[in-house]
Amino acid sequence: MANTPSNMTSIGFRAPFFELYDTNTKKILKSDNLFGENCTLIMFICNHCPFVVYINKEIVNMANEFQKKGISFIAISSNDEKNYPEDSPIKMSETVIKENYTFPYLYDKTQQVAIEYDAACTPDFYIFDKNKKLVYRGQLDDSRPGNNIPVTGNDIRTVFDCILSSKKITINQKPSIGCSIKWKN
Repeated sequence: MANTPSNMTSIGFRAPFFELYDTNTKKILKSDNLFGENCTLIMFICNHCPFVVYINKEIVNMANEFQKKGISFIAISSNDEKNYPEDSPIKMSETVIKENYTFPYLYDKTQQVAIEYDAACTPDFYIFDKNKKLVYRGQLDDSRPGNNIPVTGNDIRTVFDCILSSKKITINQKPSIGCSIKWKN
């Protein structure tokens, strides 16, 4: 397993607009229609990364808990499907069903969205406020495959709780660690 850290994009960065294919609905979705009333979590993930597989259940738990509170979840895979066919849109559709994703799982075929967001790894997490300004980037929590720390989603849950209670976000923002995005040659 690779250990690629997040690029810690500057707080306040404005979320770039995108239009991407949703592997669940089979439609092109616009980011402007996906952002939440209170905030939005954008996750760069993929099907095969052991770091993502390890936390999938917690991502789904958090989505089930927080989507009804005005927080949107958007998953994006930017991996090169030619060299990583397990990350193809067809396989992504299968993952939506298998993992019970209740959020869009978008395919970034050109990898332009990953470039614009400065995504580096899977998983890579970005939380944007209701004005589409970055308020958090980094890890889900301190758990990693094999480190015997339970997966809780604590870092992201703390940020959500701060946003929902209108408190200042003071959490120490640590980079996520995962597999590198599989860039095209």
